Amino acid sequence: MAAAKHATSAESKAAAKMHRRSRSGCFTCRLRRKKCEEGRPSCKACRHLGLVCDYKRPMWWSSGDQRRQQKEHIKQIIKRTQLSKKSAQTPSQPSHQHQTTPPSLCHSVPTSADYYPDSLPQTRAPSVGSPYSGGGYDYAHISPDGYFSMPPPPQPMVHHPQYPMFSPYEIDIKTERQIFVNDVPTRRDSTISTFSTFQPPPAQDGMPAYPADSWVQQEYHDTIHETFNEEPVDFNFFEFPHDSLSPNHEAVINVEECDQYLLNHFFDKVLKLIFPILDANQHGSARADVILPALESNTAYLHCCLSIAAAHMKATQSLDSEQLEKDIVRHRYVVISELCAALSQDTNHAGILEATLGMIFFECSVGRPDDALPEIPWHQHFQAVTNLVQKLDLPTTVLGLAGSAQKPPFNMALTSWIDILGSTMLGRSPAFSDMYRDLNMSHGSAGLYELMGCDDKVMFLISEVACLDVQKNDGLNEIMLCKYVEVLAREIRQLEVASNTVTTCFSGTGAIRPKQLATNITAIFRVAARIHLCSLVPGYYFSQPSTCHLISEFSTLMDFIPAGPEGFDRSLVWPLLVAGANSTAVSPFRSMFEARCHSLGDAANFGSFGRIRELLKDIWQQNDAISARGECQGVHWRDVMQQKNWDFLLI
Repeated sequence: MAAAKHATSAESKAAAKMHRRSRSGCFTCRLRRKKCEEGRPSCKACRHLGLVCDYKRPMWWSSGDQRRQQKEHIKQIIKRTQLSKKSAQTPSQPSHQHQTTPPSLCHSVPTSADYYPDSLPQTRAPSVGSPYSGGGYDYAHISPDGYFSMPPPPQPMVHHPQYPMFSPYEIDIKTERQIFVNDVPTRRDSTISTFSTFQPPPAQDGMPAYPADSWVQQEYHDTIHETFNEEPVDFNFFEFPHDSLSPNHEAVINVEECDQYLLNHFFDKVLKLIFPILDANQHGSARADVILPALESNTAYLHCCLSIAAAHMKATQSLDSEQLEKDIVRHRYVVISELCAALSQDTNHAGILEATLGMIFFECSVGRPDDALPEIPWHQHFQAVTNLVQKLDLPTTVLGLAGSAQKPPFNMALTSWIDILGSTMLGRSPAFSDMYRDLNMSHGSAGLYELMGCDDKVMFLISEVACLDVQKNDGLNEIMLCKYVEVLAREIRQLEVASNTVTTCFSGTGAIRPKQLATNITAIFRVAARIHLCSLVPGYYFSQPSTCHLISEFSTLMDFIPAGPEGFDRSLVWPLLVAGANSTAVSPFRSMFEARCHSLGDAANFGSFGRIRELLKDIWQQNDAISARGECQGVHWRDVMQQKNWDFLLI
């Protein structure tokens, strides 16, 4: 008996000697110090406990503190998973065969990528009984039962916890230092440091909250995949200027040591402000497909981003404004020098276009209203953009996309957005209005819906309204003007009839439904386009009943847009300006706007949103004084901008 026991012990020791720790097991089992059987796509242990099995080195593996936090996180997940299993087996709770199981607290909020993995359909089916359909068009007054009828409030917005704009990520930043002795270079040092946006999750209601892309059960996603009847999103909709980054790509950005803090600030604070709709539509696309590839390969674009970061830091933090001002000027000078050199050589048109669009568009996200205007106004930069677009023949490319599988160029979509809304700032026709007209007639797309959340057809009609505004100022006959207004009003009405229903853009788990968000944004732009169109009618005044009804409808629609610092108010600057400039003192718009400014906090004081906030204060002060005198004609927001010597792009 003793001999048998000795033999068994010897065999077990021999087996232990033969066993070698696996270097290819999943990181979750390594952290738990458990043997991993290395099953794919998930090992047996992780699958049994409902943990995500990650064979690629995760972010939390880089430091001891993050590993300890992750270990505690996994312990809590295991504990809650076991408790939920026991609760599910309790006989006192009746089971319903078709009941949808609510998400467990151990799961993080699913991202848009989990719900919409397929391609985007080419058409949008009209909803039956749309609340925005109605009767004809009347220049003087429309009854509430007619064309401007307000939709019944579908359901109040449910409060959801703050949702992440994008998942954490790491970037390697290369810095260089060179020592000079008597102006002679002697030693040159290069170092690479890692910038990470990971932050320990804050507590919410006594339970930990986790980033959207951290540990999520694959089985849970499989079960709720069919829960939301949301149209899928095409994650490869645009033809981006650069090739897509591979998952294992490590971005290395060459930046001087003195500018590293600006690049860190750009990634940490500014990046999420630039393309929020694109990130909601195509999760992480703004970072991976637009920003990082350009920072690596386009020097002018890099310095543009550093200048924007300095401007944002100056506006939001109590730092040395003199040094930041020097940084802003220094990087802008580098950008302009690079652009001028490239233009003189007539080369690298795509890179110049990319950097110039950044100079125009990124400025809309930073700076306070009292900041000095850039030395070169945005519309002068846009003249260069127009020439570069023509050199690259992008309009022909876009017009040839109808009915083909070819992708619209990303930079042409951004150009179109600036062109259409920027033309209203200047009282000019859009530079590519003919292209928009042809696209509208051929049911083509410029990518505006996917990039900015507003349906292309609505934007094309805004382009037509801008052209009509120019013709009115050039002395167009009033009868012809009214006919054109009637035609465009009919076009807007058809879009309203074919529109989807406006409702909450949150799913049951608190995640953003990007298709519904775009539907809500489109409805807001559509009402703003109608207000802008009505303002062109002879004898228009902002306090007439039909306008007041439109403003009230606009205010109601804003209830379906997420508010606060992580919301999308800053994506609606142009419609907020148009509606706010035509609102009266008793309009619900003003209280709605003030409440949303309060929700934004300090973020409501900078960027284009902060500028229209100051602009609307001046407009309301003048219009309220005009109404108090019994007069009807108010001031136009373009006139007030000229009074303030403002030359901003307010989009």
